Amino acid sequence: MATQKVTELSSHDQIRQVAARYSRGVYRLDGDLMKSAYWADATDDHGVFVGNAMDFCDRVITSHQRFIATMHCVMNHAIEVDETAGTGNGEIYNVTYVFREDAGRKLLETWWGRYLDTYERRGDEWRIKARICVHEFTRSDEVTSHMAIDAAKFRQGAADRGTGTPLGL
Repeated sequence: MATQKVTELSSHDQIRQVAARYSRGVYRLDGDLMKSAYWADATDDHGVFVGNAMDFCDRVITSHQRFIATMHCVMNHAIEVDETAGTGNGEIYNVTYVFREDAGRKLLETWWGRYLDTYERRGDEWRIKARICVHEFTRSDEVTSHMAIDAAKFRQGAADRGTGTPLGL
């Protein structure tokens, strides 16, 4: 029984790492990192795109390059696995922030939603087999002022993207 529980906990951790790779890939505009969360034959239904997950990742990288900055956050992550079948399901709550400019106006757009995932284990590795993105709410706010901090002392935006290491070291 204890061995079974350890195996289940390990599977849950591997699946959470899949979600983290995906989100980090979106944030850093790293298509290969995003793709590493999916099996090559996986599907993704993001409403505006329904099809092969690899094609979806390419589309995200292309479309997000026009933004000043983005942040893709995953939160609550409920996971159920069937160790015998090597399959699982998950529900992830997420918030995405997009900072962009439109006709001289700076906008912060916020997207709230959920991912309904089907996972599959092949060999010893878990990845997403199918994803459905559920839209909950969106909001767009004009940014007219910033926090009173010396932001020049921090790494920002594209200066942090693509360094190839988890902590930017």
